[in-house]
Amino acid sequence: MATTADPLPDDKDALKTALIEARAKLLGAEALIEHLQLVIAKMKREMFGPRSERSQRLLDQLELELEELAAAKGEDEAKAETANTHVQSFMRHKAVRRDFPEHLPRRRVVHPRPQSCPCCGSSKLTKIGEDITETLDVVPRQWLVTEHVREKFSCRSCEKITQPPAPFHAIARGFAGPSLLAMILVDKYADHQPLNRQSEQFAREGITLAVSTMADHVGAATAVLMPLYELIKVHVFRAERIHGDDTTVPVLAKVKVRTGRLWTYVRDDRPFGGSTPPAAVFFYSPDRGGAHPEHHLSGYAGILQADAYSGFTGLYKPQRSPGPITEAACWAHARRKLFELADIASKARKKTQALISPIAFAAVEKFDAVFMMERSINGLPPEERLAVRRKDIAPVVNDLIAWMMRERAKLSRHNDVAKAMDYMLRRIDAFTRFLEDGRICLSNNAAERALRGIALGRKAWLFAGSDRGGERAAIMFTLIQTAKLSNIDPQAWLADVLDRINDHSARRLDELLPWNWRPPDRASLAA
Repeated sequence: MATTADPLPDDKDALKTALIEARAKLLGAEALIEHLQLVIAKMKREMFGPRSERSQRLLDQLELELEELAAAKGEDEAKAETANTHVQSFMRHKAVRRDFPEHLPRRRVVHPRPQSCPCCGSSKLTKIGEDITETLDVVPRQWLVTEHVREKFSCRSCEKITQPPAPFHAIARGFAGPSLLAMILVDKYADHQPLNRQSEQFAREGITLAVSTMADHVGAATAVLMPLYELIKVHVFRAERIHGDDTTVPVLAKVKVRTGRLWTYVRDDRPFGGSTPPAAVFFYSPDRGGAHPEHHLSGYAGILQADAYSGFTGLYKPQRSPGPITEAACWAHARRKLFELADIASKARKKTQALISPIAFAAVEKFDAVFMMERSINGLPPEERLAVRRKDIAPVVNDLIAWMMRERAKLSRHNDVAKAMDYMLRRIDAFTRFLEDGRICLSNNAAERALRGIALGRKAWLFAGSDRGGERAAIMFTLIQTAKLSNIDPQAWLADVLDRINDHSARRLDELLPWNWRPPDRASLAA
């Protein structure tokens, strides 16, 4: 409900005081909003796994409080503007006009011109220019039915009937076109919209698509796209170095929801100047047993950047066939354990009285110095990266390790800071291996970025329907994440691939891979 603005005082000094108070309120609200945004961001980061109901309510309450503060800030600004009083130190900067993309179509709306001069009444008006104000608008998506017409012809000589062959469909005997299938797949696996929500949205647009029908389409499309999944998997495991990680995925069971796992292995040679296209492959497993990564990497012998999960230990054995995998530890994991002990916002959220550890705080600063130096050599060839590391970064790392050993000796083994330090000191060879090989990265963030969408999706689709559903998800996450790494629109790529793959030569399937794909020419499609 709108409220009447407070009357402004007539006295000049009182008006000045009111403006100063309004300015203080605005600045205080802005500071509190920024603080709450930081708290919410950190809470979302820490809640990477399943969240408790209490934590969810706390997060929702903070977001509601942030919304109310933002609304109050806007109301105070509106009241200040209605005063029509200009104070030099309180003037808001004029908003910068946003330039919308040039490829968007423009709809020109010319407002009626004046018929006469408002000053003298003369009708002799000459146009001397115009002002254009742009607003961004949207047209709801348009549904259409594609009619595939195959005309029949009869031969006057032999009376035989001829007709063009039936076109290949993305799904055998299916009525969904490739663009619709691609939209359903991307909405489900990339935008985290379960099929029931999509079905409800389609119904509001006048299209009836049952959830069971859409589920059949998802399964059939996944089977059609399986050859591309296999090609991407081969491409990833040909890499000299890969990133590996896993995350939980709730799976529906008869008695209760159980916890499955989605594993990812990412090939990204760009940090050391490689030109090979990046890609990610996903696998599903019903548990986190060490046999699963051993099966995934059974034919791989290279560098694996990962956390200290014990299931990877067997991969590093010298007698392993076809050869041992070189372990490269993740500095981001080691830093995160110390950062949690030095995170003021986290402790405020938990309402604990524990003091911030000065040792953990100092360790984070030393870690950040190493990360800062690493950023300067990102994208350089391995030889150049190695030279800079040996000259500039190795002394900083050696100083960090020596400092950690000294500080660790002063702490009890039950101390949280000591446990965080032990995570790194017990695996010091794996953590310092990047100083000997320019291909190794400092962190495993490439794999963690690939899993980020799954963590977001868990909040929307809640669980996979079965183990087969988890396997289908692994296939689709592989295709969509690889498309994103190639900087192409997953929906446009999947729509074109589903339209062509059944009529495409199996020997040239690599042409449909994301890094080899080119969008169809719009002019030829229009023709």
